[in-house]
Amino acid sequence: MTMIFDTPKDLLGTEGTELGRTDWQEITQERINLFAEATGDHQWIHTDPGRAKDGPFGATIAHGYLTLSITNLFLPDLLQVTQVSMGINYGVNKVRFPNPVTVGSRVRGHGAITEATEIAGGVQVIVSLTVEIENSTKPACVVESISRFLT
Repeated sequence: MTMIFDTPKDLLGTEGTELGRTDWQEITQERINLFAEATGDHQWIHTDPGRAKDGPFGATIAHGYLTLSITNLFLPDLLQVTQVSMGINYGVNKVRFPNPVTVGSRVRGHGAITEATEIAGGVQVIVSLTVEIENSTKPACVVESISRFLT
């Protein structure tokens, strides 16, 4: 369920607000291969299912940065501001990859607003995002994502 705010100023004072969880997304070999093509990272642990079967994870795994990039897919499912001239991905503070995502796994995002600060022309929001792996207690990725919503 998406939390919708009318204006950027409506985000002020929302620190600690839980944003819930997104729908599950399957990590397919095709998605991994397309990411490898886009980034030039063709390491066998990502792109060679035969070799990876005998590797440390028993299958290919998603690139860490693929897992991170999926948070950009999750953010609008968690948080939207309707009356803005523009929303900007401003960056991240901390990123950790505690658990690899094996091919065929499903992941989803879980978020909470940790900071909302007025800036020139809008509001900057930090969302603590956790990428959960279905049937795993250990997350795939934990990140502090920074977005700016401008009026």
